[in-house]
Amino acid sequence: MAKYNISMSVIKRLPRYYRFLGLLLDQGITRISSRELSAKMGLTASQIRQDFNCFGGFGQQGYGYNVEQLRNEISKILGLSNNLGTIIIGAGNLGRAIATHMSFEERGFNLIGIFDKNEALAGEMVRGIPVRHIDGLDDFCRENHPSVAVLCIPGEHGTPIENQLVELGIKGFWNFSHSDIAARHPDLAVENVHLSDSLMTLCYQMNSRFGKNDR
Repeated sequence: MAKYNISMSVIKRLPRYYRFLGLLLDQGITRISSRELSAKMGLTASQIRQDFNCFGGFGQQGYGYNVEQLRNEISKILGLSNNLGTIIIGAGNLGRAIATHMSFEERGFNLIGIFDKNEALAGEMVRGIPVRHIDGLDDFCRENHPSVAVLCIPGEHGTPIENQLVELGIKGFWNFSHSDIAARHPDLAVENVHLSDSLMTLCYQMNSRFGKNDR
């Protein structure tokens, strides 16, 4: 597939399009216009057309979009069939929840390993995958060649392990720690997930929309 120089704001909307189009297919809807899609998603029809035109455009004048075809094209753009080898670092509550409830295979990834420094967790099964002690990380990566790591560890422990992972060939991080990986490794693909930041953003919205006396 051709390489596109597309802004991240557009890229970050693609998963939402993909999800909504899946819901439309579940409802038996096979065709939709940008105007109809905009009403469902809370975006303008112009924005939707501009987003899709970044990749060549997928609609037909007077017809709209074929829902299944459009969803398949977005899947290709996102690379959801890439089956990227993935490991989780940290088998605590967060790591276990992500391993158990996230459908990695439907989103372009293949979870192949889970690691933790707690020796008591070694051998426990999570989603059918044995938790391995972190001491075995080097050998595992050299044998299985994962390209993505999910960091579910405290930020203060992130830097040494991230450097180790980079040396072992990891090219992308789904980062739940507070470690600023992108600043130290600007050439890598990093997606930061700060749950506390999201919660504080919700707090701001509550305060700004409703005020202390209206809640």
